[in-house]
Amino acid sequence: MKVRKSLRSLKDQPGSQVVRRRGKTYAINKQNPRIKARQG
Repeated sequence: MKVRKSLRSLKDQPGSQVVRRRGKTYAINKQNPRIKARQG
């Protein structure tokens, strides 16, 4: 599955991870909760 460029840039932030839940791709960050994104 393609991951959008915006999710890729968020993935490079410290402490962030890209997860798939219910067919959607999310970028979440426990260290910096402002960093959130969803694709799909």
